[in-house]
This record gives sequence, C-alpha cells and structure tokens, in this order.
Amino acid sequence: MTRIIAGFAGSRELKVPKQGTRPTSDRVREALFSALESADLIRGSRVLDLYAGTGALGLEALSRGAKHVALVENNLKAFKIIKANARLVANSGRRESGSYEVRGESVGRFLAGSRDVWNLVLIDPPYTVTNDELELVLATLAREMTRDGVVVVERSTRTPVFKAPERMTIIRTQEYGDTSLIWLEIVDY
Repeated sequence: MTRIIAGFAGSRELKVPKQGTRPTSDRVREALFSALESADLIRGSRVLDLYAGTGALGLEALSRGAKHVALVENNLKAFKIIKANARLVANSGRRESGSYEVRGESVGRFLAGSRDVWNLVLIDPPYTVTNDELELVLATLAREMTRDGVVVVERSTRTPVFKAPERMTIIRTQEYGDTSLIWLEIVDY
C-alpha cells in the first residue's frame, strides 16, 4: 500500500500500476520528507517530480505545502494513475493554495520545453536509466533551478554513484536498505 504520509492529504491511499513502477517505500519517503521539512525546503516551493511513477513524491510535497508541483511520467498507464492520484490528493481536506500539473511525456522532452524554475527536484528513475542518462538530466536541471535549489535522486545502492554536473555538487548520500538517496545542491561559480 502506498499512501500520503502527512499534510492535508495524510493517510490517503494512492493507486499503484500493476507493473512498470517501483514506488518509493513509506519508510524512505518519511525519512526524505522529514529531512526536507527540517531544512524548510517544501512549503512554498516549486517542486518537480521526474519519473513520477505513482506521483507519491510530488503529491507528498503538495500535501505538505508546496506552492506548485509538476509530475512528469512517460508511461501511459502510470500517467493515468498519477492523474487520478493527483485529483484524490487535491480534493482531500483543506488544500492550501498549491497547484499541480501532470505531464505525460518523457523527462527529456519536458525539460527541453520547460521555461520554469524549480526549488526542489525529486528524481526516482527506473533502475534501467543509466548514469549517463541521469547526468544529462541533471546538467539540464542545473540551468533551470533557483540558486538555493536542491535535487534528491533515488537509486539502487548497487548502482555506482553518478557524477554531479557543473553548478551542482553532491552534499550527502543516505542509504535505506537497498535504496540510496543522493542529495545535490546548486553551487554558484
């Protein structure tokens, strides 16, 4: 069962595609969002959820007070489920002024056409996405983030750590069983 952990939509159960996604566990999401809230990185932020899967990461941010959340997913079945999950979360309880958009396209295509600037980017790619692909995504994001922007990437602990692009540096790595969370921040040169 995947659910929203806290915020105005706390405890809402999210739908999960039968195959093709690997939702972030509640344990990892709870640790991630506790750290993000502790650093005051959610409330009022513009959040981008890439390879959104079920939408759990971006929708958790919306539930906890993000100003705007964009969820990007290329898989059609997952995209439809994210839309349903987003409606469920948006109609739960007392939503503050946060907004959301669900985009059914590849991450590369979305980033190529995006004119937005992001404070927080959550990336949980399929384990089949190579470090080379991920490094291209990060290089593009480095140009589309605020000066205090943070990126968190979820990877398997068995995957070698990728290289941070110019304007970004890895600030910490946390492991939860077979899951690693790699935190990057924008660096001014």
